[in-house]
Amino acid sequence: MNKSITKYALSSILISAISIGSAIAREPFTKQELEQQNAARLKLVEEGYNLWHGSNPTMQANGLACGNCHPDAAASNPQTFPKWNSSMNRVVTWQQMSNWCIQNPQAGKALNPDGDEMLAMMAYAFEMHRGKPVAPGLATAQTTPIAVKYGKGFPSKPSGIGFDTK
Repeated sequence: MNKSITKYALSSILISAISIGSAIAREPFTKQELEQQNAARLKLVEEGYNLWHGSNPTMQANGLACGNCHPDAAASNPQTFPKWNSSMNRVVTWQQMSNWCIQNPQAGKALNPDGDEMLAMMAYAFEMHRGKPVAPGLATAQTTPIAVKYGKGFPSKPSGIGFDTK
């Protein structure tokens, strides 16, 4: 009799805890919240696009920007990191590889790996590779090419300059 009372008491406590937990759980995001979140994400992607194409002069000392070697974030393959890098002779993160490129080919000053500019660069590169399948092997063969027919490759307000007017 004692065991059945204990089982009953435990199951009642568990059901009560689940009921209380679900009563205070937050509902999924509203449409307005999702739109605000996406707008904030795209603003960060836009900042990353600008950085990628040379908006921060400290990231280069020789006229090169990330976009010179990686147009539309091509072959940056952010979704394949961390991975082995022969130049550094170790496994590196995407941020470390990006800073290596900034410091070496671009002769610039590295970004703070945890800073806002690096986050924006990551947002842009990941946006451009969103949904791309990953294959093993050489970096050039890991993902299919990024195809941007016009504009920046992500929704943004056009500047009215050049080909990003659609």
